[in-house]
Amino acid sequence: MRQAIMTEPGNIEFHDVPVPTAQANEVLLEIKQIGICGSDIHVNHGKHPFTPYPVVQGHEFIGIVKETGAEVSDQIRPGMKATALPQSVCGQCRPCLRGDFHICDHLKVKGFQAPGCAQDYFIAPEDMLILLPDSFTYEQGALIEPTSVAVHSTHRAGDLTGKNVVVLGAGTIGNLVAQVVRARGAQQVLITDLSDFRLKIARECGIEATSNPRHETLTEASQRIFGEEGFDVAFEAVGVEATMDAAIDSIQKGGSIIVLGVFEEKPRIDMSVVGDRELSIIGTLMYQHDDYQKAVALIQNDQVKTQPLITKHFPFTEYPQAYRFIDEQRDKTMKVMIAL
Repeated sequence: MRQAIMTEPGNIEFHDVPVPTAQANEVLLEIKQIGICGSDIHVNHGKHPFTPYPVVQGHEFIGIVKETGAEVSDQIRPGMKATALPQSVCGQCRPCLRGDFHICDHLKVKGFQAPGCAQDYFIAPEDMLILLPDSFTYEQGALIEPTSVAVHSTHRAGDLTGKNVVVLGAGTIGNLVAQVVRARGAQQVLITDLSDFRLKIARECGIEATSNPRHETLTEASQRIFGEEGFDVAFEAVGVEATMDAAIDSIQKGGSIIVLGVFEEKPRIDMSVVGDRELSIIGTLMYQHDDYQKAVALIQNDQVKTQPLITKHFPFTEYPQAYRFIDEQRDKTMKVMIAL
């Protein structure tokens, strides 16, 4: 089978390797579509803080069940559509034992610290498999993973019913966060980005309140959208110091800032303001099974729209060209898919 290996930043080689064999509690999937995410782009640029090379990428995907191991449930059958959580965990550390396996002390994520799914066939443990509705398109299936990121991060913010929320960054993750925030009952949602193209996609997904920081500050946008109420919760989905500063400066006292962005450089935070205004800065990482199931339901019920997010498809053999396209079209790209 074909396998794509990133041997160093910016360089992908294609190898012919044996098809893996499903062990007793494993499922063999025929990969159909892979999404390229922002973290993958960091790896391609050599700027992801936790990824060594060489690495087989790919963690946003949909596959078709090809074979099942001898001890796999008979509810999982060949021909079914599926995806899988990409974490490999120890099961013995304190986070794992208290149920927080997604922040395992020895966490390895497929596509980053462990081999990912950028190949024709891929093995998933049964306990990480998520079956998908037959009605799902390949694009919808490959977007379950980033939608799960959005689901988990919004639950880190607590009850959003009736809240005013700002999402900083209108890329795929920011867009999905805004859609999930709306589905969870937020009163109003404002999304910001330097790219008018991404803001247009946000509006196509039903996020009507948008702002470009080139034209107004976050404080000005907040006044325009929320009035004197301001906003209670912010999601940082960019990964730069300027957006953290804007959130800290503009959010209501006692507000919460949830950080999703991958920071290539360490930001400087004015902790005196954080303390003086009793702000909560909350980290979020990945997801658990329940987040995946909720993501499936949100997409299936059309509470999260995915079609506007798809920018372009590339065949598997053009993986390197997909990255070049993303680099060249930076502000006019949302989700790029690899089709196998």
